[in-house]
Amino acid sequence: MKKCPVLVTGGAGYIGSHAVLALKDAGWPVTVIDNLVTGFRFAVPEGVPFYEGDIEDAALLTRIIAEQGIGAIMHFAGSVVVPESVSDPLKYYHNNTAKTRALIASAVAGGVPHFIFSSTAATYGIPEVSPVTEDAPQRPINPYGMSKLMTEFMLRDTAAAHPLNFCALRYFNVAGADPQGRTGQSTAGATHLIKVAVEAALGKRDKVEVFGTDFATPDGTGVRDYIHVTDLAQAHLLALEALMAEPQRSLTMNCGYGQGYSVLEVLDAVDRVTNQRIVRQLSPRRPGDPDSLVSDNQRIKATLPWVPQYADLDTIVAHALQWERKLSEMRRQA
Repeated sequence: MKKCPVLVTGGAGYIGSHAVLALKDAGWPVTVIDNLVTGFRFAVPEGVPFYEGDIEDAALLTRIIAEQGIGAIMHFAGSVVVPESVSDPLKYYHNNTAKTRALIASAVAGGVPHFIFSSTAATYGIPEVSPVTEDAPQRPINPYGMSKLMTEFMLRDTAAAHPLNFCALRYFNVAGADPQGRTGQSTAGATHLIKVAVEAALGKRDKVEVFGTDFATPDGTGVRDYIHVTDLAQAHLLALEALMAEPQRSLTMNCGYGQGYSVLEVLDAVDRVTNQRIVRQLSPRRPGDPDSLVSDNQRIKATLPWVPQYADLDTIVAHALQWERKLSEMRRQA
């Protein structure tokens, strides 16, 4: 299969930068657009064409698509903090929905035939059954989840009207970092549990807050499906190959391991990897947190030749810790 040039939006961010590495490692021509509001220029490898700008800038997108001969878009740009989406919903409907509408319009105008979208398990809201299949009702309980669901609708309707196919990958809890230490989660004040926990292990936080101990789970804390970011990036490459192989078919798939871990189990894993104990502060649950959110990943395993390489909690933690140490060193030298 001929490898077409791929535009990665948000390619200087956490998940996007891992997708860029995966594409580059596999020999795909790759270009990045990022406005650097939450992304980092250092996360884009040398030699990868980089455009600092916004995905709703139609003139810039037209130029990039023409200059680079873009044949596919992987779309990661957007806002991802759930509590912020509740307090500032219009920001999320702008960044995640309106801007994506502009990006899709640029793809259609530029004749880009393939589009891969970074969706989320938050589109399910509080599922009635876990593990969650792709056919479960989508009832988001926050503007973040709704902004992503609206994009799924836009892609579906656009694919029905134009020569474009898409894959929406609904992520569960993304964690870890590049095993070679080239990129990782670099955002200050991040809310991801494993990121927070390794920061605490390195003394950057004095404790980890555990929100809720009365969930209907074995130890009372919330259970989530954690997926290594490198395995997730690999799923994007395989999804792109699937779209190119069958241009009339679009795909929607969960991205997770189908294995859940509680908050306390994650903290225990960080303790094991660091050989020290993190201070835990038990706090009331946050509104809207489901007891358990675990993927049914049968569809992606049946559709793609996806074989996760890092589906081990301690490995995910070790890679996150390795990156956190490197990030501290980079900031000391800056």
